[in-house]
Amino acid sequence: MTEHRELLPDPLPAEPLAVVAAWLDEAWAARTQPNANSMVLATSSREGRPAARVVLCKDIVPQPGYVVFYTNYLSSKGRQLKDNPRAAAVMHWDALHRQVRIEGEIVPAPAADSDAYFAARPWQSRLGAWASEQSEPIDSRAALLGAVTAVARRYGAPTPGSPGADDSMQVKIPRPPHWGGYRLWADAVELWVEGEARIHDRALWTRSLKATRGGSFSTGAWSVTRLQP
Repeated sequence: MTEHRELLPDPLPAEPLAVVAAWLDEAWAARTQPNANSMVLATSSREGRPAARVVLCKDIVPQPGYVVFYTNYLSSKGRQLKDNPRAAAVMHWDALHRQVRIEGEIVPAPAADSDAYFAARPWQSRLGAWASEQSEPIDSRAALLGAVTAVARRYGAPTPGSPGADDSMQVKIPRPPHWGGYRLWADAVELWVEGEARIHDRALWTRSLKATRGGSFSTGAWSVTRLQP
């Protein structure tokens, strides 16, 4: 068995999210896990109660420096992000011996971006976004499936899983106002590479963010340092 010998570059690169984007591309190409873009997203309530769940990273924009994910704005995480618009994310590729940690400010993605991504989703997923009041209680699985059927009828679509309902169907379903994207603007990025004898290689990039109009930020230059394992 070949030993893993990768280390972070020396000198360390100036832009950490460019490395993250390259690592994600390599994870997809390696085909070692079904969802290479899965990331744990951690949020907290106004009272400081933490919560974490897995979401899918849908874009990494190294310049000016944010990652994108989509969800229900009225879900528990959406409510937490409204009350406390900061989050942390972790992407871990065990087979590639790499990990990324990102922390920063959260803002909603532009509506046009959310519209475009929603339109590209399978029609079954678009129905589900309307039918599910994400994170809210429901009496039974049958009640949830009933809600899906009702939404399907509203938009002239078959019920998912019924005869003839396949991915190739063209069904026009608009984006719900309660569903869309977020941008996690990074002010801290840590890259980790597994090291021999658990002498791992770690580095931390930090920068300042200043909110500007239109849900964006002006950014300071990245500062980087190596960390002990």
